[in-house]
Amino acid sequence: MFAYILRRLFYAIPILLGVNVLTFSLFFMVNTPDDMARMQLGVKHVTPEAMERWKIERGYDRPLFWNASASGLEKAKNTLFFTKSARMFWGDFGRAEDGRDIRREILSRAGPSLMLALPTFLLGLFVAVSFALLLAFFRATALDFSGVALCVALMSISSLFYIIGGQYLFAKLWRIAPISGLGDGIDAWRFVFLPIVIGVASAIGANARWYRTLFLEETEKEYVRAARARGLSEPRIFFRHILKNAMIPILTGVVAVIPSLFLGSLLMESFFGIPGLGSYTIDAIHAQDFPVVRAMVFIGSALYVAGLLLTDISYTLADPRIRFS
Repeated sequence: MFAYILRRLFYAIPILLGVNVLTFSLFFMVNTPDDMARMQLGVKHVTPEAMERWKIERGYDRPLFWNASASGLEKAKNTLFFTKSARMFWGDFGRAEDGRDIRREILSRAGPSLMLALPTFLLGLFVAVSFALLLAFFRATALDFSGVALCVALMSISSLFYIIGGQYLFAKLWRIAPISGLGDGIDAWRFVFLPIVIGVASAIGANARWYRTLFLEETEKEYVRAARARGLSEPRIFFRHILKNAMIPILTGVVAVIPSLFLGSLLMESFFGIPGLGSYTIDAIHAQDFPVVRAMVFIGSALYVAGLLLTDISYTLADPRIRFS
């Protein structure tokens, strides 16, 4: 197991490096340092002197990947790629266009994002799996047909409808929760209660329908028929065999959610005014703050690779038959 984890960690380094190089290249192919200077200074009143001064102040006057005029290691170090992107591997994200330290902003905003995303993820997973088990247990009954119809209806509605409708009903009409913002300490849970409920409700339709399909596929397999032939009860078959074997594809789907636990929900944080990483990314895109956007893309890719590793490790917990050499 240790050798497997170490090998996967070594595989992750070139993947992250490739993502970093690709992201950096795309950013500077779409927006050159001259374009960035024009956008920040204003297209109408910009002058070549002001653009050059802006680039020198922010370190955008260097070559992209190779500095032929430098000597030794400075040929690679005194470049835009090393100063703006390569340093992110050891946690140096630089500064935003407004001068604020990006690493400090990320650390301060990670808490609100986790406060919103982690309960939404855990509660949503529990509710969806439980509902899917219920539908699969009572398969081909009126409860199953009604539940599938409800899932299709829920997944057909836009997430914006849940957000706007939830704000109108729970916050404006019934005044159960604040409509936006984030409090301090324990009071913060009053503000994230409504986004958590909306996040669970908006995802339960698609997730429960998919999990139900996984459970029904397991019910047709040979080991289930053998368990029934031995006289095991249906609840025991579902909870001790079907649920356990269906956890492999469920864990695989959970990987895609791991980056959002840290990066936050873009729409949810923006609509509810929660100062998390999701709203931070949206604000950076609107302000065309490329250092922040590059940092968030790098963090997202690193978290996704970490999620893949954690998923492979969790396979052994869900199914002891799986062993890694």
